[in-house]
Amino acid sequence: MTTKTTTTLWRPTGPTELDLVRQLDFRAWPPRLPEQPIFYPVLNENYAIMIARDWNVKHDGAGYVTRFEVDTDFLSRYPVQQVGGSTILELWVPAEDLDEFNTHIVGQIEVIHEFH
Repeated sequence: MTTKTTTTLWRPTGPTELDLVRQLDFRAWPPRLPEQPIFYPVLNENYAIMIARDWNVKHDGAGYVTRFEVDTDFLSRYPVQQVGGSTILELWVPAEDLDEFNTHIVGQIEVIHEFH
């Protein structure tokens, strides 16, 4: 029996997206809106906290940090994007890849921080 190696990702999110994740039983991310051509999971918890606390709360009234595992081999198709300092790291998953991305989530999406 082979066990897949997974990578932990985080996603800062607002209440609307979190409600959609809840409707999907915390097993998938909802489709992107037309103005959202890319899904951006991040590679470290502190960066996710910063976005949820400083951006989502300001724009949505609440911010959440989620954590989830994805098959590492699958993720290798998405190069890590450094969008700021050395710890400001994201994956850029095209919206059209999100259904396939969701099939590679291992386990459930967990809410690990909440900000108001």
